[in-house]
Amino acid sequence: MSTVMLNGAPISIGGRFPHAGDTAHSFMLVDTNLQDVALSKFWGQRKLIAVVPSLDAAIGLTITRQLEKLAYELSNTVVMTVSVDTPYALSRIAEAENFRKVQLFSTLRGRDFHKDYGVMITDVPLSGLMTTALLVLDTNDTVLYAELVPELMNEPQYQEALDILNPPAAEPEAE
Repeated sequence: MSTVMLNGAPISIGGRFPHAGDTAHSFMLVDTNLQDVALSKFWGQRKLIAVVPSLDAAIGLTITRQLEKLAYELSNTVVMTVSVDTPYALSRIAEAENFRKVQLFSTLRGRDFHKDYGVMITDVPLSGLMTTALLVLDTNDTVLYAELVPELMNEPQYQEALDILNPPAAEPEAE
């Protein structure tokens, strides 16, 4: 069990959060069209996955807006946000925000995601929601980057994830 902070107060997080080098757990989430979507659908692509409590919460929407911008800079990478919101709410938000690149997924029928990815808030009154996290998976679903954001209402370290997805070019050696 992990702990993160919510406005300075600790909250408990259940499950085991993945670490770099782990193989990501398979999952089954629900898209904005009420279709089940498995992690295996994205085999052969890199994955940038944000986990947020809700897109109706300011932090969830802020993170997803940022990912939408970043998605245009990434090749062979599916960018997604996972929340407990209903697919109907996600569809409404995607349309209102004009999200074109970031894919929104609900844990409606994929509640194992909370525990398998170690993001399940266990303390009342937020139990059932997920904490904020950012993951990068390679084309074979190996975890390359995993950040459990220490303060639930803060944004993750986007640049660290981007540096893994788009490493800076090596400087030529001086002769």
